[in-house]
Amino acid sequence: MALTAAVPAQERPVNRLADATSPYLRQHRHNPVDWYPWGAEALERAKREEKPIFLSIGYAACHWCHVMERESFEDPEIAKVLNERFVNVKVDREERPDLDEIYMTALQGMTGGGGWPMSMFLTPDLRPFFGGTYFPIEDARGQPSFRRVLDHVHGLWTTKRDVVLDHSEKVARFLRDSLAPAGDPEELAVEDLVGTVAASAKHFDAERGGFAPGPRFAPKFPHAAELRNLLEEHARTGDADALRMAEQTLVAMAHGGLYDQLGGGFHRYSTDREWAVPHFEKMLYDNALLAQAYADAFLVSGNRLFERIATETLDAMCRDLRDPEGGFWSTIDADSEGVEGRYYVWTREQIDAALGDDAEAVALRFGVRPGGNWEGVSVLRAALSVEDVASQLGASVDEVQAQLSRGRAELLALRGERVAPATDDKIVAAWNGMAIAALADGYRVFGNERWLDAARDAARFVLGEMRDADTGRLYRTSWRGSVQVAAYLEDYACVADGLFRLFECDGDPTWLAAGRDLLGILARHFSDDVGGSFFFTPDDHEELLTRANSVQESATPTGVAMAAQVFLRGSLLLGDTSLWDRGIRAVRAHRKEFAAYPTACPSLGLAIRLALADPREVVVVGEPLDPRTVALRRKVQRSYPPHHGLVLVHDANREALEKLSVLVEGKTAEDGVPAAYVCRHGACEAPVTDPDALVLGRAQAAK
Repeated sequence: MALTAAVPAQERPVNRLADATSPYLRQHRHNPVDWYPWGAEALERAKREEKPIFLSIGYAACHWCHVMERESFEDPEIAKVLNERFVNVKVDREERPDLDEIYMTALQGMTGGGGWPMSMFLTPDLRPFFGGTYFPIEDARGQPSFRRVLDHVHGLWTTKRDVVLDHSEKVARFLRDSLAPAGDPEELAVEDLVGTVAASAKHFDAERGGFAPGPRFAPKFPHAAELRNLLEEHARTGDADALRMAEQTLVAMAHGGLYDQLGGGFHRYSTDREWAVPHFEKMLYDNALLAQAYADAFLVSGNRLFERIATETLDAMCRDLRDPEGGFWSTIDADSEGVEGRYYVWTREQIDAALGDDAEAVALRFGVRPGGNWEGVSVLRAALSVEDVASQLGASVDEVQAQLSRGRAELLALRGERVAPATDDKIVAAWNGMAIAALADGYRVFGNERWLDAARDAARFVLGEMRDADTGRLYRTSWRGSVQVAAYLEDYACVADGLFRLFECDGDPTWLAAGRDLLGILARHFSDDVGGSFFFTPDDHEELLTRANSVQESATPTGVAMAAQVFLRGSLLLGDTSLWDRGIRAVRAHRKEFAAYPTACPSLGLAIRLALADPREVVVVGEPLDPRTVALRRKVQRSYPPHHGLVLVHDANREALEKLSVLVEGKTAEDGVPAAYVCRHGACEAPVTDPDALVLGRAQAAK
C-alpha cells in the first residue's frame, strides 16, 4: 500500500495546493507560502499586479526539495516576503515536464548547472531572468541564503526593471533556439554512428566504470540509453572498447551501493566515484530503463550477473511500485523519518544482532564494518566476491552462498519492519509505458510469465483509466482515480512503445490496435510538418515560451527519439511503409545534433540504429503453446540487437490481425506445421519451419 507524507498532528491552515492531484504539491499544502498551482489564476494575478513569479519546481521524492521546504517554505518570515513581493507557483516536474524542460534549460543556460528543487524567477509574461536550485536558509558553502536571494531579485525588479526585461528577452530567444532548433534534414548514413564510442570514452571512468566529468567522476548517473548504444555498437562492429565500457559500468553499478543489495532495484544516482553511496530515492523510469539495459547485456555476453540484476529489478518494481489497480507508481522517497537513507543502511552491531553465525559472511560480502562507510553507517555493496568471502572464512562456496541467502532474507524482513520511505503514488503515463516495455522485454529474454501479466495489467490500466473514451487521447497522470493533465509527446510515444513490445510477446491484437491509434494522434497533434520532427506539446496546448522539439535528454528518453522509434517499429508490425517514412523524417531532422553530441541524445542514437539496421518483419504462424511455434518465436526474441518486428498469428487472433496488419494476409502454416515468414518492406521469403533455417539479416543470435 502506498505511503504518503505524514500530516502534522496539529491542524494547520491549508493553501491552494490542498486540492492538487500531485502528491508533491499536496506536501506543501500547509506551508504559509501563498502557493498557486500553475494556471490562469496565478498568471493573471502576476500581470495585473506587475509582480514577478517565483516558480518552484520539484518532485515528491526529492531530498533537497524537502530540505528547502522545511527550512524556507515553512518559515513564516520567508513566507511573508514571498507573499508580499511575488506570485508564488509550485509545479511538480513529473506532472508538467513541459514547464520543467523549458525552465531547466533556462537555468542551465544562465548558470551552467541545474537540479531540483528548481527556483526560478519569471517576468509576468513567463520569461525567466534569475534562478538557481536549492538555496539554504543561511549563507553556506558559497551559496547565498534564500532571504538574500529574495532581496536581490526584488531589488532588481524594482530598481532595474529595464535591465531585467532586456535580459529576460535574451533568455527567451536562447530557449527558442535551444529547444526548437531549425531542422536541416539529411540522409542517414552508417557514418553517423562511428563517433559514438569515442564520445562515450571522453567521459568514461576507466578505473571505476560509469560516465561523469573527470577528474572527480562524480556524481554518476546510470546512463541506460548510452550503455545500450555501446552494446549495439559492439554488436554492429565488434568494437571491444564499446563492450568493455558497457560491461564494466554495468558490473560496477550492480556491485555498488547504487543497487539495493537486499531488495533489488536501483537508487537515483551515485554521489561518489566508487558507486558506494547513492542518492537514495528510487524512480520507476530508472529501474525500467536499467532492467532493459541489463537484459540486453545478458543477450550480448551471457553473464548471469546481468540476468540476476534484470530479474531482481523487475521483481522490485512489481513488489514496491505496483498499484493494486495495475499501474505503476512514480517514485520512492530518499528519506524516512526525516533522514536520508535511514531505511537502507546498517551498522555492524545490527548485523551481528540479527544474523548470529551468518553475520561474518554477510558483513564481509557487503562491506559492513565498524564505523561504516557513510556517516557512521554502512551502505550495503558487494565488497567481496563470494569466493573471496569463502577463502577468508575457510568455508566452501556453497556454505557461504547458503549463509548469504539466509542473511539477505533475514535483513530484508527486518528492513520491512522499519518506517518505510514515502511513495509518490501518482501514475505517469510515459513511465508506465517504459515499465510495460521493460516487463515485456524481460519476458522476451527470460520467459517470466509474472512480468508478462504485470505488463498486461499496466497496459489495461493506462488504456482504461488514462485514456479519454471519446477522443482516445491520453492523460499524463492519474492519482487515486483522478486524471487532469493532458499527455505530452513522451507519454504517447512511450505508451505506444510498451504496447508494441507487449504485442510482440503475446500476439493480442488489442495492444497493436491501441498502439496504432496512438500513432495517429501523434501524427495529427504533435507533428512538426515543416522540420519533420515532433513537438513536445500538442497543437491545442496552452501557449508557452516555446514549443520544444529537443532531442537532448537527461534522465529519460526524449519524446522525439521515442516517437521516431515507435513509428519505425509500428511500421514493422503493421506493414505500413508510411509509418516508416514518418519515423525516418523525424530522425533525419535531428541527424546533425546526434553527430555533434551523441552522448547527449543516446535514445535518438537507438532510433538511428533501428533505421539503419535494415530490420525484418517476421510473421510466425502457429498455435502459441505448440513447442514448434515457441522455438520459431524464440529465435526471433533472442536475436540481438532486438530490431526485428515479430507478429504471432494463430486461429484465435487471425481475424482481428488481418484487419490491422497487411503482413498477415496469406500467411499460413505449412501443412499444419508452424512456419515463419521473413519479410522486408512487405516482400516475404519462402516460409521456414526449422528455427535453424530462420535467417534474420543483420542481427546476431544471442549467446
